[in-house]
Amino acid sequence: MVLLLLALFGTGMAYAAAAPTEGDGEAAEAGELLTGDEDNGRELFLANCSTCHGVNAAGGEDGPSLIGVGAASVDFQVGTGRMPLQNTAPQAPEKDPSFTEQETADLAAWVASLAPGPAIPDPGSVQPLIEDDEAISEGGEIFRVNCAMCHSSVGAGGALTRGKYAPALAGSSPKHIYEAMVTGPQSMPVFNDANITVEEKQSVISYLKYIEEQPKPGGLSLGSLGPVSEGLFAWLGLLGLVIATTIWLGAKSS
Repeated sequence: MVLLLLALFGTGMAYAAAAPTEGDGEAAEAGELLTGDEDNGRELFLANCSTCHGVNAAGGEDGPSLIGVGAASVDFQVGTGRMPLQNTAPQAPEKDPSFTEQETADLAAWVASLAPGPAIPDPGSVQPLIEDDEAISEGGEIFRVNCAMCHSSVGAGGALTRGKYAPALAGSSPKHIYEAMVTGPQSMPVFNDANITVEEKQSVISYLKYIEEQPKPGGLSLGSLGPVSEGLFAWLGLLGLVIATTIWLGAKSS
């Protein structure tokens, strides 16, 4: 029994030491970019992605071509868990990633070797400038002009057509926000550097992270949709109270 317990304890310690953690991913994002292994990326692709995208990533009936999408698109789709696709739906939902940070980098490196495309951003260009009021103000203006019609003015998300939706952006990593802008996943348009510069993209990220960290002294934020939704909620509550009181008085009098 003692030997068995020691063996189990040793196995658990070895696994804990070798297994990747969230902290490892954050460190990789905050520091230098991971270098992907193209050969391993191809092996991973053949084993996990070729069924839909074809053995040469040229696409097929069940998946589009990945030639020319770039490393940024792979890093976004795989890093957010949207790929591999969980089931057939109008839109790929975000979920826990199926691959480690290194495996994702390997996949991205192999797909990027097929044809030129948007690259994974440098960590310095996605670092939020939370203390820079000018950058936050500029980012808010850019976001309201280009993104608020789908994501709402504070990135709370919203419904689109045919069962699709613009996801809420709270909790999204700065790197993935940047990659979404340059690759245009799902129904989102592409914002290349000619539309929104690298510095402006950083300002947008700064704005989103700034409003994400803002306190809510009023309690429930109601999706941060502003005074219209808050006023509607108050009026509906008051109207419901009036109706309930009327019914109660009518029942009491009869």
